[in-house]
Amino acid sequence: MVCSVERAFVMVYLNKSEMVRSANGHKLRTVTHAYPMPSVIRLNRFVHAPYKGVTLTRQNVFKRDSFECQYCGTKRELTLDHVIPSSRGGTHTWHNLVSACKKCNAKKGDFTPEEANMPLKHKPFKPSYALFLHDISGSNHNEWDEFLGAKSA
Repeated sequence: MVCSVERAFVMVYLNKSEMVRSANGHKLRTVTHAYPMPSVIRLNRFVHAPYKGVTLTRQNVFKRDSFECQYCGTKRELTLDHVIPSSRGGTHTWHNLVSACKKCNAKKGDFTPEEANMPLKHKPFKPSYALFLHDISGSNHNEWDEFLGAKSA
């Protein structure tokens, strides 16, 4: 389970978990104390965490698409494009939305990518929560590797 640093600290402070690894010397400071910032914690007892899906938002589509137009590759003036246009029954879903620059979005207009002769760089997909945190967030938490089964280089 992934949670915020603040929540992790409170769970350690309240003895609901123990700190396994701190965040490379970073500290959380109060007026009178400094505490190690938790990076990996172990819960003292199992807590069922409900499934967390990735919310479909404009920014999350941009993150999934690496903040680049899925037609030309530019990273400027991004908008959302419906692969199958809304006017033709296209839905507002992960599988039908891509990042597109204003120029490509206007050029594609009310056509499909095939009709406009504008192939997509990547087929749109719904990211999993774990994939989104690890691969798309841009965070590099090397101290998590041994706990996630990642191979060290």
